[in-house]
Amino acid sequence: MFYYASKILWFFATPSNLLIVLVLIGALLAMTRRFRRFGLASVLVVTLAILALGLLPISSYLMLPLENRFPAYRDDGRQIDGIILLGGAIEASDSAARGSLVANESAERVLDTIGLAYRHPQARLLISGGGGMVFSDGTAEAPIIAAYLRTIGIESSRIIVEDRSRTTYENALHSRSLANPQPGERWLLVTSAWHMPRAVGVFRAAGFPIVPYPVDYRTRGALEDQRMFIYVSEGLRRLDVATKEWAGLLAYYAAGRTSALLPGPQDSEPLGTVSR
Repeated sequence: MFYYASKILWFFATPSNLLIVLVLIGALLAMTRRFRRFGLASVLVVTLAILALGLLPISSYLMLPLENRFPAYRDDGRQIDGIILLGGAIEASDSAARGSLVANESAERVLDTIGLAYRHPQARLLISGGGGMVFSDGTAEAPIIAAYLRTIGIESSRIIVEDRSRTTYENALHSRSLANPQPGERWLLVTSAWHMPRAVGVFRAAGFPIVPYPVDYRTRGALEDQRMFIYVSEGLRRLDVATKEWAGLLAYYAAGRTSALLPGPQDSEPLGTVSR
């Protein structure tokens, strides 16, 4: 129920969708005699809001605290026993239809995982990502990515496929069950930097301590170094992503799926231990 409610609610609450709906409502009101002035004013205000949110770096300011929450991974030479790749980097249904990997704007998740796989040839690779059934055909990502990894020479014996999860919370639960991490093992978690706080929070709650490996940065990293967007669609797209992630953090914290509103490195469990 949580999954379906969250997906349906977010469809209507997505900023870009909501702004367009407000413009349409204003236009309809402007066609009536009684609310004509209010409707016209609403259209003007919302249109200006779309331009401001789409061109000004407001969405970058929202995303910046998420991306800066965990530092970039620095290899300290210690052994890596496993690498977890969270889904969200490919268009699963398009990939299945084309018979070829169709990546999206989070392709760095797959690219960095490939690099890690070759730098740590003994590490297991856990690909986590199922298919949602609300706004898609249910095609799972993990098997498609796993098949691609095999075509570039990564041994099948190293790959673990987790294709049941539909949410970050389920990513953590099913990944822990399949990986069965042992005390002393080190597992890297590869996901987008803006998604890392929520991912770390649920993996901790699931008793699966991981080492964050953030990728797919969208901002420049410094508050004063953000730039305006050239296209309104770019700013609105980033606004959608940032707003969804903040909403996800709030919802997970309220539901008790994370122990902190904004999980960070300072409240991390000791590496190499697994709570039972």
